[in-house]
Amino acid sequence: MFKKLSQVFRSPDMRKKIFFTLGALLLFRLTTQVTLPGANLDAIRAIFAQNNLLGVFSALTGGSAHNFSIVLMGVSPYINASIIIQLLAVIIPKFESLSKEGPEGQRTLNKYTRWLAVPLALLQSYGTIALLNSQSQLPIVENIQNPMVIIPIMITATAGTMWLMWLGEIITEKGIGNGISLIIFANIVSGIPQIIAQGLFVGQVDSSAFIPFVGNILFTIIMLVMIVLMTEGERRIPITYAGQKMQLGANQSNLPIKINQAGMVPIIFAVSLINFPGLAGQLMQRAASARIRGIGEALISFFNPSSVTYLALYFIFIVLFTYFYVSITFNPKQIAENIQKRGGYIPGIRPGTQTVQYISKISTRLTLFGGLFLAFIALAPSLLNNYVFKAASSGSVANLISGAGMIIIVGVVLDLVRQVNAQLIMHDYDKLV
Repeated sequence: MFKKLSQVFRSPDMRKKIFFTLGALLLFRLTTQVTLPGANLDAIRAIFAQNNLLGVFSALTGGSAHNFSIVLMGVSPYINASIIIQLLAVIIPKFESLSKEGPEGQRTLNKYTRWLAVPLALLQSYGTIALLNSQSQLPIVENIQNPMVIIPIMITATAGTMWLMWLGEIITEKGIGNGISLIIFANIVSGIPQIIAQGLFVGQVDSSAFIPFVGNILFTIIMLVMIVLMTEGERRIPITYAGQKMQLGANQSNLPIKINQAGMVPIIFAVSLINFPGLAGQLMQRAASARIRGIGEALISFFNPSSVTYLALYFIFIVLFTYFYVSITFNPKQIAENIQKRGGYIPGIRPGTQTVQYISKISTRLTLFGGLFLAFIALAPSLLNNYVFKAASSGSVANLISGAGMIIIVGVVLDLVRQVNAQLIMHDYDKLV
């Protein structure tokens, strides 16, 4: 490990990229402390301390929501826009053709993603501000119904998201790693020291809370190891390509299919769907009608994050969305055609329909394992804290990292390691040349 680090810092180009990336992430973290004008910080922090759903949102935004900062929404509008464009590439022929045109087509799709992120950011900024304002005893923003008040705040928050998009692209271009992923990674990791400090403080005051605190740390380490193994896990289908000189035999290769093909996109879909009724119920509680308030209370009770109903639906939604996302992004027919065009075949399987069915069957099985694994990872921290520790009367502390956060961290770190290794190989190759 130390040898690898010394190799990294011996390369001037690598040092420059690393320091540029660290500087850009530091600049981003500074902007999370710049509060939107006219906001009541005491009111916003009070509702985040009382509301579990909003606390999760604050954790994923690295405290930018907790501080009601100019980057209030992080890069979530851009992530939503990229998912929508990715889905449209399967539904709309024009987008599908662009996705097959290589770098030039990808640049066009990226341009569409940026433009789509702007209206999404405006809508999300209004929804976020209105929701937070409705949950506070004291108004976070005074006179929110006045367009002259809310529109400048919406534009500022949208500009913050656009700035993060630009910063992410600059990191990708001049730094090291995927810029957007590193920004999300920095968001999640930035909250860990505060959680550890709170856990140590609570453990000093109440010794019973120290057991779940240590248990959470050990559990997080074990889960991270499991996620690494599952993320790197794949099923390799052997492929035989006929060589030009048949007497020398054929060229052997394989088709790798990852166990977790969907990444964490199913969790994003499931979180949005499962949390929407609860958030709607919180808005209904402010209604003048007693009947609407009653419906709101029922929704909040039914979709309470610690309830069995919520966790069961969350589990089911993740598995279903895993199947849905893989079905539109993984095309066994196209893969089988590409293999056949290159003169390849799967030993023991006829080219054509049988190959499509064989690849589809394997993909379906892996999708089931991947969906169950994602659902388990997403729910495990909540189950541990809300049921295991409480049942053992050991108290309760905040989760060190959420399940979704762990998947993001592992994915970003593995991608970063691969890029560093690739650039080190290029650096060594350039010295030989």
